[in-house]
Amino acid sequence: MSARQTLRAIAMSLPIIVLAALAFRLGYTLSQTHKIPPEVLRAVPYLYEPGNIAYSIADGHGFGSPFRADTGPTAWTAPIYPYIVAGFFHVFGTYSYNAFLAAISLNMLCSALACVPLYYAGKRIGGPGVGAGAAWLWAAFPNAIIIPFQWIWDTSISTLLAATILWATLVLAESRRARDWIGYGLLWGLTMMTNPTLSSLLPLLLGWLAYRARKEQRSWIANVALSVAVIAACCVPWTIRNYIVFHAFVPTRSAFGMQLWIGNNEHYSDRWAVWKDPLDDQDEREKYVAMGEIAYMGEKRDEAIEFMLTHPRREVHMISRRFVSTWTGSATPIRDFVDTHSFVIRGLLAGNLMAGIGALAGIVVLRRRKNVFAFPVSVFPIVYPFAEYLAQALLRYRHPIDPIVMLLTAVALAEFWPRSKSATGNARYS
Repeated sequence: MSARQTLRAIAMSLPIIVLAALAFRLGYTLSQTHKIPPEVLRAVPYLYEPGNIAYSIADGHGFGSPFRADTGPTAWTAPIYPYIVAGFFHVFGTYSYNAFLAAISLNMLCSALACVPLYYAGKRIGGPGVGAGAAWLWAAFPNAIIIPFQWIWDTSISTLLAATILWATLVLAESRRARDWIGYGLLWGLTMMTNPTLSSLLPLLLGWLAYRARKEQRSWIANVALSVAVIAACCVPWTIRNYIVFHAFVPTRSAFGMQLWIGNNEHYSDRWAVWKDPLDDQDEREKYVAMGEIAYMGEKRDEAIEFMLTHPRREVHMISRRFVSTWTGSATPIRDFVDTHSFVIRGLLAGNLMAGIGALAGIVVLRRRKNVFAFPVSVFPIVYPFAEYLAQALLRYRHPIDPIVMLLTAVALAEFWPRSKSATGNARYS
């Protein structure tokens, strides 16, 4: 092969893309672990709810105590990730440096492996060039390189789950086999027990699958019901546990009321949330213990809703700022870009802005070309961030859908790349 053909073969090779993604993440991790003392890394990353719950599990007190104090059972988070971290504690030692390395290694691996479903989803939508382009964009995306090291949370696993859900949805649109619908239900069940926020996409994606099956005169009622039944079965054990513990119906997690209140209360700063939650505020923690988790969450939810209804103009202002922050990383991106002297922060601000513009352009391209997969791809960036707009906006919260943001950006880039334009245009049509 000529040198040009060799380079093209390398660029289109999925194993090479995955290895490059892993290398980027590992390189950043090595640079940070050389800068930050092991004594800090073995403890500080766990000082949030998943790490605290994992400690409670590893210490023999069960799934509870999310606030660095013995506060009893909780449903603050979904169960899978804290149990994974607790497993690392059991194997490598509680709050040990090796446990930290194991946790971030899992994060890096999941983040790099997200290239696989992303590649195949992109290939199905717009051809091999779009698939490879999306995977490369994800491999080199700054958020995807930094976040696996920064957060001992389910965030990186969620990116793999979200990309896999998209790929599975596109494949299932052409399947007649009941076992595929069962597998789809299992995938969603795993997702619900890891990051329930992604469930906001479930009715839309299942509805689209039902629409496609009905349009093509394929059986759909039984298959959709089968998937829903499997999803429900995956959630039942955890829901039963929560009912026994709290005497209330909590299918996945209980923290919605608190999350809504954090971004909608009289303490909320125009620039940033005031963190008056039980993790950081002793008075709130005592109130949480006295009231019990479910009653506490209910009160916070009611206070947040009342605040939103009685301060409509302020709500519009805050939602608009959170929208900007969701897609740039800052509520005041221009000012922060000018004021900061950090090349990394400027790169993050610029990269996220371009990614948001790329996603919007990709949606426009797919809709204009009447691509059959325009709807399921578009709902990820359109619907999923609404929780951030209403509560609080962090790049970590948006991160699960970032692989799909990269895919849409690849679609937009392919529109202006002569060799790829025909492939994108000749993909599936509705």
